[in-house]
This record gives sequence, structure tokens and C-alpha cells, in this order.
Amino acid sequence: MLEDRILRELEGIVGPAHLLVQPEDVLVYEQDGYVLSRSLPDAVVLPGSTEEVAAVVRVAREHRVPVVPRGAGTGLAGGAIPVGGGIVLVLTRMNHILEIDPRGRLAVVEAGVINADLNAAVAPYDLFFAPDPGSQAASTIGGNIANNAGGPHCLAYGVTTNHVLGVEVVLADGSVVWLGGKTLESPGYDLTGLLVGSEGTLGIVTKAVVRLMRKAEGARTLLAIFPGVDQASQAVSDTIAAGIIPTAMEMLDAMTLRIVEEAVHAGYPLDAGAVLLIEVEATLEILDRLIGQIEGFCRSNGAREIRTATNEGERALLWKGRKEAFGALGRYMSSLYLADTVVPRHALPEVMREIAGIGERYGIPIANFFHAGDGNLHPTLLFDGRSPEAWERVVAAGEEIMRVCIEAGGTITGEHGVGIEKQEYMSWMYSEADLQAMKKVKEAFDPHGLLNPGKIFPTGKKAAHLLQKTTTGIRPVSGELWT
Repeated sequence: MLEDRILRELEGIVGPAHLLVQPEDVLVYEQDGYVLSRSLPDAVVLPGSTEEVAAVVRVAREHRVPVVPRGAGTGLAGGAIPVGGGIVLVLTRMNHILEIDPRGRLAVVEAGVINADLNAAVAPYDLFFAPDPGSQAASTIGGNIANNAGGPHCLAYGVTTNHVLGVEVVLADGSVVWLGGKTLESPGYDLTGLLVGSEGTLGIVTKAVVRLMRKAEGARTLLAIFPGVDQASQAVSDTIAAGIIPTAMEMLDAMTLRIVEEAVHAGYPLDAGAVLLIEVEATLEILDRLIGQIEGFCRSNGAREIRTATNEGERALLWKGRKEAFGALGRYMSSLYLADTVVPRHALPEVMREIAGIGERYGIPIANFFHAGDGNLHPTLLFDGRSPEAWERVVAAGEEIMRVCIEAGGTITGEHGVGIEKQEYMSWMYSEADLQAMKKVKEAFDPHGLLNPGKIFPTGKKAAHLLQKTTTGIRPVSGELWT
């Protein structure tokens, strides 16, 4: 609970309408898209400008109060959960597109601009912002930057860090600096790159200069239908090994296909073992040749049919099914735990078999829809959240999936960040010396540890400690375990 004098200072900065302290108001901000933990903030502040963000951070620093920046709350790793209480700083009011420069192919935006809104604004110039996470209809550019978000098209275009030229940042002492800018290259340390993916632990991004891409001359969307995941995975591996990089190669397995088709009616086959949703963009001169080569790899790996979207409506519907897969699964089961990990493309068939085996051993249905082209997996565990025993099985199964992916030469996250979900797994990838070097960077930017504390670095507590048994079953623990 914050002292009244601190609350008065905060109210003086943002006004009473943008300071939330009542339990029924702050309850909304105890959790993001991560289902295994929640923690109540002491206060929620909704600033309307960089100056207000800086003033709030100065108050927090003076009184040693943690500050957790938050966008739309769509993150799936618990990065916006205030594990130590304190202030949740919500940037969604800062939602203005400040500049669009078609000739320079860049835009200047505030952190609260929604990803899809930016794309709608630049579409008349035949430009687009390439990162397209599944939550892009709600996720903010600031959140994209915090987690280095990707999406289906990152196979060809890269993730968020490849499309951010500069950021305005409020540092832990309340000062405001610009890192990078409107030029493609800046001398000295790449501090912009350091901030992208730092999950709000080094500074609070309030504005960004983002790179825009020119739409390709030609584009086609294919749906390749396979008898199983193994064959579809091998088609992906063969295509990339041949030096062909489609714009996107997305896979949906049989379970996901059936559930999504029932909800979205995208035209997905109900009897397929898996499909690849493939998009190819190129000049008209080479588009047919690329499509022919990709179709060849699909057919040689057992694709029984390859459909081509004949118009924009069909293309949009195919992508709608993929983009809304997570929501469709939510109609099928009360609780979902979506993992985020990456494996080498050549390891896809074996890893997918091992994930299926984990689901069978724990009695948990696992649906798979993921960025197959770059090996970014999203196995989604479906379970009844009212069952205490189910929560325990989900945590154990999720940890096994992470182990399998690491042992295959992969990593613990592709685009969702570390947050609290995967912080204990960091030691699986990094030595203690590596982690200490990272902590020194954190200490240089945030010497008092007030910016999004309790994230990224291991604490020594296993994931199972996220769950707390109560008289009504198991619910995620409060932040007190993390202080």
C-alpha cells in the first residue's frame, strides 16, 4: 500500500482520473496474458505524455517504489505482472502516430500505438510495419519493443529489433534520452538494440522511430495439406535448406485445424494431419518459379493438395484462421498455456514427436500452431483451470517441453520474452558468468532495481512455486514470493 503523500504526488502528475488505487480498479492489472501467476499493484498510473512518465518515475525513485511498464497486457510471459507490487505504468493513452515519412520509409510513434493501427495508417503509401505478432490487433508498439516481438512474417523480414531505428526512453532516474534516430546507422554502442527486448527492465520506451517496408510487387498465399506434422516439418526444412525464404511458413496441426475451422470457417481441411500456410512475396518475374519450387518440396514430402488463394478475400480468410487460432482454442477449453520456444529447423520433426509424447504422458491435449519457417514453436496446453491437479501437470509438462527444445539446440523464447515464466530456465542456456554480466548491465541502467523488478534473472524458485493451493483449488500466487 502506497502512502497517501505518494498517491497525492502521482495524482498531481496525471490527474485523479488517471490514477487507480481501488481494489476493484487495480484488479484488472494483476495479470497479463500469462496464466500461471498474478499479483496486485499498489497503484495504476495512466500517463498521457513522456513528461508525465518521467515525473512518475522520479516520484517512484525518490520513494523507492517499483515501476512496471505495461502496454495492452497481451504478453504471455508475465512481463507486465507487478510481482513486487508498486506502480503499474500503463502507456495505452500515449497512442499517437506523430509522423509518417513515406520517402524516408519511417514513422515516429508513441509507445501506446496499436500495431495494426500503424499498419492501417501507412497502407495508403503502400508501406507496412513488418513485425506482426498474433496479437497485433491489440498489442502496442511499446510492447512489441519490450519483448522483441516477431510474428509469421519475421521469417523473411526479421523481428522488431530489425525495424526500430531509435527510441525515446525514460531512464530509472527520470531523465529522458533519445537512443538512435532517423538514420539507418548510428556510431558508438547500439543502445537502441540493447533496449529492444529488455522487457522494461532498463528503461521505459515512450516513443519510437520505426522502419517501414515497401509492399512487394507480387504475393501469393498457399495452403499445403499434409497427412501429418512430420511431413509438413520436413517440407519446411527442405525448402529453407534449398535457400528459398518464403515470407511466411506457418504450421497448424490436426487438433488446431478442427477447432479453428469450427470457430472461424477459414476453409481449413478437417481431415488433414497438418497444413502449411505459406506466403511468398517477390517480383512478378520470379514469383512463379519460387512457387513451383516450394510446391515441389511440399509434394515430395507427401502433400496431398496445395491450394492457392485466388483473391484478397480468400487470402485474408486463411490468415484470419491462423491469427485467431489462440482465441479459437479458448472456446474449446477453459484454460490455455501457450509456450514459446525455438528449435533448429532440421530438428522440427523429432521435437514435434517429443512434444506429442509429453502430452500423452501427462494426459494434456497439446495444440500446435507456430512459425515453422524459423522454428519458433508455440505448443499450447489445453486444460481445465478449475482442477488443482491439472495446474501441476501443466507446469511439469511445460518444463519438459522447454528441456526438449534446449537439448535440440534451441532457445527458451522466440518472441514472447522471458518475464517470470522462463527466468529459471535462463541458467539452462547461460553460465553464471554470463548472467552476472547481464546483471551488471541492469545495474548500470537501474542501480536501485526499481524498473520491472523480479523479471528475466533466475531467483532459485522452481516454476511449480508459482502455484498456491487454496480452499477453492489452485490459483496463481501473489507477488509476495518474489520480493
